Amino acid sequence: MVVALHGGAVTSSYFDAPAHPRLSLLRTGAALGFTMIALDRPGYGASAAFADRMSTVADRVGLAYAAVGEFLTRRSRGVGVFLMAHSMGCVLALQMAADEQGADLLRLEIAGIGRRPHPKSAALMDAPLRQGRRPEHGPAVREMIWTPDHLYPDGAAAALGLSGSPGYEGDDVRGWTASFPALAARVRVPVRYCLGDHERVWLSGRAALTDIAALFSASPRVVTDEQAGGGHNLSLGLSAMAYHLKVLAFADECALARSTPGG
Repeated sequence: MVVALHGGAVTSSYFDAPAHPRLSLLRTGAALGFTMIALDRPGYGASAAFADRMSTVADRVGLAYAAVGEFLTRRSRGVGVFLMAHSMGCVLALQMAADEQGADLLRLEIAGIGRRPHPKSAALMDAPLRQGRRPEHGPAVREMIWTPDHLYPDGAAAALGLSGSPGYEGDDVRGWTASFPALAARVRVPVRYCLGDHERVWLSGRAALTDIAALFSASPRVVTDEQAGGGHNLSLGLSAMAYHLKVLAFADECALARSTPGG
């Protein structure tokens, strides 16, 4: 089972590439035999009305694991749960992986997040929340997450379901660079980390990938990748199929290691 967690200002529809089904993570994974689930993170989708009840990390981690557990009552977990996340969804994914329950995960995939903001994005990340929303859809944000234009198919941004962000996410953004190292050090499952070669929210490049990999000191295996032709929204760009196939290949490798005697 692959459980996918979306980033900020969108919903779980992010992983279905509404305007371009060939680029859909969910459809690609299902066609290859994986059980695919994309969750609306706490404070998004159906839980948006109850965001004030999710003020602590423990609340959000508990809710996420409860949702996964509910799905598992009706579906086979196979050899285990693969957790993947994009952008601000990586905060929850790492909190889940660092939790005691995270020891049962098969692996963790995080993408579109980093340790140091790109110079052009730093000021925007520090902007305060206003009425529970960040300025996610303004020109400055579009410049960060949807450019260069040639990386994305026509209509990709317009087809994406947008959402306001819950209030706690502002604290997650501002505190991320301080909390990332401690969370990463508590992850004890294999990790794959990816940034697009045109990432404009976070500092990217080989040095950045190496820096992030070193944070996962307790992980038995850490794989890094710079996705060619990838911008911030890796699952919506023209290179999404290539990215998803690499993610699923890593998931299959981890599944094989767990199901093989001595693996």
